[in-house]
Amino acid sequence: MTTGEARIGLTAPPLAVDAWLQGDPSTLSDLAGRVVLIAVFQVNCPGCFLHCLPRVEGLHRRYREQGLTVLGLATAFEDFDKNTVANLRLLLEEGRVIGETEKLLSQYGLLERGTWPYRLSFPVAMDHLTPRETDGTAAEVERFIEQRIDDFQARAPAEQQTLRARLHDHFSRQAFRPESFERYQLQGTPSYLLIDRNGHLVASRFGAYETLEADLIALL
Repeated sequence: MTTGEARIGLTAPPLAVDAWLQGDPSTLSDLAGRVVLIAVFQVNCPGCFLHCLPRVEGLHRRYREQGLTVLGLATAFEDFDKNTVANLRLLLEEGRVIGETEKLLSQYGLLERGTWPYRLSFPVAMDHLTPRETDGTAAEVERFIEQRIDDFQARAPAEQQTLRARLHDHFSRQAFRPESFERYQLQGTPSYLLIDRNGHLVASRFGAYETLEADLIALL
């Protein structure tokens, strides 16, 4: 498996990257022999900054000498005017946050002189975004249903029709497709991808991942 969609237990497909904004560029094949944790986030995602990024920074510092490599992958599946390379660069170079992230962290008193006090010390890249082809929206809706909605055929016809219409509206309003996000069939941000020393995808989790540290320790 090289550039196909990700499957648990199989070789993790390569990341599609627009640019590495921090750290040396690397591929998953370059990291063979190490456990790899990829934190997938958006800069306009408060939960990513409240929970995910501080957590993975701590794991990076504790376990990098034991064979763990942490990578950050910024993506954009919404708010394309905010989830940009420019705003990612402001975060990495100056600690500046934007949009809903800035609003919520400010409300919680988690900014210091207007900036996020954490500094990420692991490599960070921007997902590759490609313009969405509007004539492929119907196929995209059907693919989403097949991959994500197990009980779709058991639903009433009216409910199926409503769901298709909502998905069609959602996809038709998205200007770009985030390639890595879609390749790994992620549901949102923050998400965690855990890859073992043999390059196999062990876990793909959206939101809370309570056993993350225990799982990566087992792989180390």
